[in-house]
Amino acid sequence: MTDFSQTRSQFDLPEGMIYLNGNSLGPMPRDSVGAMTSFLNDEWRTELIKGWNTKDWFMQTNTLGDRVGRLIGAPAGTTVVGDTLSIKVFQAVAAGMAMVPDRKVILSDNGNFPTDLYMVEGLMKLKDAGYELRIPDPEAVLDGITEEVGVVMITEVDYRTGRRHDMKAVIDKAHAAGAVVVWDLAHSAGAVPVDVGGLDTDFAIGCTYKYLNGGPGAPAFIHVAPRLLETVEPFLSGWYGHEAPFAFDTDYRPMPGRIERMRIGTPSIASFALLSAALDIWDQVDMDALHRKSVELSELFIREVEARCPGLHLISPRDAQTRGSHVSFAFEHGYACMQALIADNVIGDFRAPDVMRFGITPLFIGEADILGAVDRLERILKEELWKEERFQKRSLVT
Repeated sequence: MTDFSQTRSQFDLPEGMIYLNGNSLGPMPRDSVGAMTSFLNDEWRTELIKGWNTKDWFMQTNTLGDRVGRLIGAPAGTTVVGDTLSIKVFQAVAAGMAMVPDRKVILSDNGNFPTDLYMVEGLMKLKDAGYELRIPDPEAVLDGITEEVGVVMITEVDYRTGRRHDMKAVIDKAHAAGAVVVWDLAHSAGAVPVDVGGLDTDFAIGCTYKYLNGGPGAPAFIHVAPRLLETVEPFLSGWYGHEAPFAFDTDYRPMPGRIERMRIGTPSIASFALLSAALDIWDQVDMDALHRKSVELSELFIREVEARCPGLHLISPRDAQTRGSHVSFAFEHGYACMQALIADNVIGDFRAPDVMRFGITPLFIGEADILGAVDRLERILKEELWKEERFQKRSLVT
């Protein structure tokens, strides 16, 4: 069992704040300050360049990768961290395209996070070889998997609605059709149980600044199926993935048979220090227990909002097993209403055109937070506080 009162005590949340936005940026673990101070004083300051050996900086891509990998069901030695999620999208899709060079269709869906689609568009322009990106409705993805498709690139949990794809169904159909599958787990890792190993996932990518609490701009991760590690083409061929990085050869040779071949360039060790502190909390967490608690709190939130907040309409799936760990409601004046909520110290977020999104993260959210958030939302709607002029102005980041 996971002690959620214990995990909550390990986060440094402002007094009085109800934070329902861990699906966008996780809050700071209390140990983050000590971890960064230790990195500055006991590693960088004292070790300088020696730290690559004495503090094992060089292999933290892998050691941290395995700790993230546990949360997505990845076997040891198949996950590394580094770079950004956008770069990992590019890297994984490019590797998938190289595996089926005769197929020119990349299939995604119109609920995918836009940057994933942007990266594929850029990759297709770079290839300049007649590729096509298809983006049907999420519900039509399975029907869209045909023998024309080379790569299926899907985000398991829809960033806007929280709808979950059936990973097994997509993988089984794609593999039967001869296609490669790339899963974006940005809204899955640390939110719902995932079993990339058991499902024979080809590639999985994700970020660590949302549910995993690694901090703003925390590194991304990439998982590659063990059966592909000998042959997968890195495409972005940086020195950190070379077979012999310190031989300084002028020709690139990827690390044979190991996940290191998917490393690219020198990572941020300072970011790794923060991520490691966050993963210390996750090392205490059972994902099945977390999911059960998430469902319990999400169901409570939905019931309370629907009973007390007229005008809001649930757009997340009602079936908890087909929903991630955030709940979304549509409201005509969603942006202004969310700004009023934030001003009242309930932090959710807004997604165009009218979506109010609430992350349900049991590591630091409990029943009292859920009820308190709905109390404040009910008052804002009843008194029409969202109509105030100060809540109408759009900020740079919404």
